[in-house]
Amino acid sequence: MQGNLIIISSPSGGGKGTLIKEVLKTVPSVGYSVSFTTRAMRVGEAHGRDYFFVSRAEFEKLIKEEALLEFAEVHGNFYGTSLNQVKTEIEAGRDIILEIDVQGAANVRKKIPEALRVFILPPSYEILAARLTARATEKAEDLNLRLKNSFGEISHFSEFEYIIVNDEVSRATNGLQTIILADRLKRVRQSAVIQGILDSFDKSKNQVIGE
Repeated sequence: MQGNLIIISSPSGGGKGTLIKEVLKTVPSVGYSVSFTTRAMRVGEAHGRDYFFVSRAEFEKLIKEEALLEFAEVHGNFYGTSLNQVKTEIEAGRDIILEIDVQGAANVRKKIPEALRVFILPPSYEILAARLTARATEKAEDLNLRLKNSFGEISHFSEFEYIIVNDEVSRATNGLQTIILADRLKRVRQSAVIQGILDSFDKSKNQVIGE
């Protein structure tokens, strides 16, 4: 069975990163697409694990070389998905998670409409603001920009197949696990397996047990 793309979006502070980390620990055959970004590295982050941190010139080179599946400018910085990594994972039969913003999700959907789309909602604006403030990873102006942009990001929830309200991590993680595993049972995802079973019945339809 070929792998599938799993698009996971939310406003900053929605908790998608935490849920994805939990799912990667528990769901087999799921990879994670490490995005390229021009934003500065935060404390505790590592190049190649959280993002590939590149200069704007390096990012523009990736665009020219058509090395990105999608890219977008978010909160004043560029983010993009490696086309090669996505193709490699899918062809190996592994699902791959894209942790991207709503712009990137829309761009991927145009190219790969069968991609699974999940949107993570915070329980309320107040909780979202509290989470971002407690994170203490941005300057005040950057924090305010993310909160301001959250209103527009939230409005795109209807473009996604599934919605998870991240009010409690274990419950939300279970929901995301269920969505990914159920998607693998879709008829279109199992076409090769189903055809093999049908072929076995076709070959055996004239056989009589005991002969």
